[in-house]
Amino acid sequence: MDTSLQDFMNGSNVLFLIWGAVLVFSMHAGFAFLEAGSVRKRSVVNAFTRIVTDWAATAIVYFFIGFPIAYGINFLGSAAEISSAQGFDLAHFFFLMAFAAVIPAVISGGIAERAKFYPYMIASAILIGTVYPFFESMVWGQLGTLGGADGFLAATFGAPFHDFAGSVVVHAVAGWIALPAILLLGPRLLRYREGKSTPLPVSSVPYIALGSWFLMIGWFGFNIASAVTLDAMSGLVAVNSLLAMVGGILVANFISKRDAVFIHNGALAGLVAICAGSDIVHPISALVIGGIGGAVFVKGFLYANEKWQIDDVLGVWPLHGLVGVWGGISAGIFGVTSMGGLGGVSLASQIIGTAAGAGIAFAGSYLIFGVIKRLAGLRLTPQEEQIGPDLIVHRSRAYPEQEMV
Repeated sequence: MDTSLQDFMNGSNVLFLIWGAVLVFSMHAGFAFLEAGSVRKRSVVNAFTRIVTDWAATAIVYFFIGFPIAYGINFLGSAAEISSAQGFDLAHFFFLMAFAAVIPAVISGGIAERAKFYPYMIASAILIGTVYPFFESMVWGQLGTLGGADGFLAATFGAPFHDFAGSVVVHAVAGWIALPAILLLGPRLLRYREGKSTPLPVSSVPYIALGSWFLMIGWFGFNIASAVTLDAMSGLVAVNSLLAMVGGILVANFISKRDAVFIHNGALAGLVAICAGSDIVHPISALVIGGIGGAVFVKGFLYANEKWQIDDVLGVWPLHGLVGVWGGISAGIFGVTSMGGLGGVSLASQIIGTAAGAGIAFAGSYLIFGVIKRLAGLRLTPQEEQIGPDLIVHRSRAYPEQEMV
């Protein structure tokens, strides 16, 4: 191939990945507003601050540890060496680092309002440097045990585990990592009284809506740019993402009886569900997958918070953990040619790969958060929690004018 043409293709692929990375980066504003809107006013500063600090910590840990573990590529050479092919590996790192940063953002939403700042941050950083890249490597990276064409699942069931944009690798893993942290912390003060649920007020439904919109828009970079190279980009992924999203919205609207918070999260449930099979299922199947995702979220949130009383503030375990599991399995149901899909998937591989992701995430998180809890503690004292993390941790309020005479 002509050198100038190759350079143009390399540059186009780098631009494509950076476009996707910036869109996924914008999603973290969505996480921040979603959490800030879902907590009480005394925890809004904490929500915004924790998301951006987690982003910074993830960038460092994933650069030096996570990405090398997952893909066997490090950036310790000279600038000339690491910027070859217009810096494709660097752009790929940027894109996947934005994926990795979803993990602490999801955990943050589950443990909101009562967690200590630095112990949580340390635990999240350890997870980004160990548990997450290990499973990522098994599916997308150098190990390839589950997702590789020559891996165990492909050899046993005729097709590898398929997770195009991370229903399991990112979302289910994030949700199942968050669950042990939520359980180890326990519910917020006064959340349950005498065995009865007493929902605590959210600070801002408009913030929740804005956060959802940020995430919806950025998600198209999340899914479409998972093709990695420009020539592999597919309009099928875009339309499937769209239809799954609206399916989640409409089903959540119906089941929740027009509850605004559930509706805006229903959109995200649809998008979580379609990530795995967005490149292989038919658009009608995507609508069904997203709709079921919306139902799983609403019912899962109600069971987790009302019946099981675990106080998952943003419902991150049902939204990412349970819906992510559905997304991984749904690719094996609707991706086969008999269901109008493109084929190349095995339901057995999807079930095993999904179960492996949830199991590794839960076990690794329980170990790490458990150790941190014993060594440093995870939770604010009852008095600190009553005052609120904004004043205790950050010495500021989101709305100081309310105190003016």
